[in-house]
Amino acid sequence: MKAVRIRDIAAACGVSPGAVSRALKGQPGLREETRQRIIAAAEQQGYDFGRLRSEKIKRVLFLLHRQHNISRALPFYSPLFLGLESACREQSIALSFLSVGPGDAVAEQVMLHQPDALICAGFFEPELLAVLEQLKLPLVLVDLWSPGLPCVNPDNLQGGYLATRHLLEQGRTRIAFLASTLGHYSIRQREKGYRQALYDAKLLMPPEYEAIALPQLDTEQSLLRAINELFDLAEPPDALFAYNDATALLVLQVCAERGLRVPEDVAVVGFDDIEPAAWSQPPLTTLSVDKQRLALEALDILLSERVEANVMLPVELVVRGSSGA
Repeated sequence: MKAVRIRDIAAACGVSPGAVSRALKGQPGLREETRQRIIAAAEQQGYDFGRLRSEKIKRVLFLLHRQHNISRALPFYSPLFLGLESACREQSIALSFLSVGPGDAVAEQVMLHQPDALICAGFFEPELLAVLEQLKLPLVLVDLWSPGLPCVNPDNLQGGYLATRHLLEQGRTRIAFLASTLGHYSIRQREKGYRQALYDAKLLMPPEYEAIALPQLDTEQSLLRAINELFDLAEPPDALFAYNDATALLVLQVCAERGLRVPEDVAVVGFDDIEPAAWSQPPLTTLSVDKQRLALEALDILLSERVEANVMLPVELVVRGSSGA
């Protein structure tokens, strides 16, 4: 029999998971009648009250979706994973890794690791998250948002705004946005920031300046096609905000192949501040994300059982060399 979760009790009582957590722990902030109703429902469902006193997380499984193209995603997720491993070691917690996709026997693969809790980083389809929720394990999302699940994210909307405003301040008037998809929460937020900065500047870009790569098995080839289509326009952009650094580096590659000078002909800004951004030619202007802090916040949410946590971390514009000048 699977353990009764706080979310199960919340659904039965018509209250939030946070209210259930406060009731079970005897914390303030609830009417006594509500507290007693929650405790009665927990007893009726067979909730193990001993978990509140003795259960300790000993094994955490870090999950990454294969859609990310693991090799291209590593420059961002490796510092996050290594920061998480270090924090887990300090807490005497074993950390393991698993990449998954919607066609996998996800539940069976996860349970091979015998985890006490899960951390999911980056994009996951709602259907895949639903499978993971059915495992009734504590779960935290990193770089992703989904209704009712605790999460920690960089401030993607503010980052998109800062990147676009920086390009505007450099006198750029034809600013394109480039992404692989808008299906990922983080990318949608960055795109909203881009749009908001243009709106505040009273500028309207042609629709073809919002370049979303066609879905293909090879994301890099699809992005390269989208970049070349931008530069083939009758009036190509004089600036480009790429949704992440890996894509911004592809833009620099295409510029070099076409003989376009950066930033004289086109300015480029990325997002994430992965290590290669600092030693590209020219060094890449980008939005810095504190990847280790993302990891620490995620682990803290798990250990403190903050079931309603929605942590937003600030990002910082890093102007390097002249790529975004």
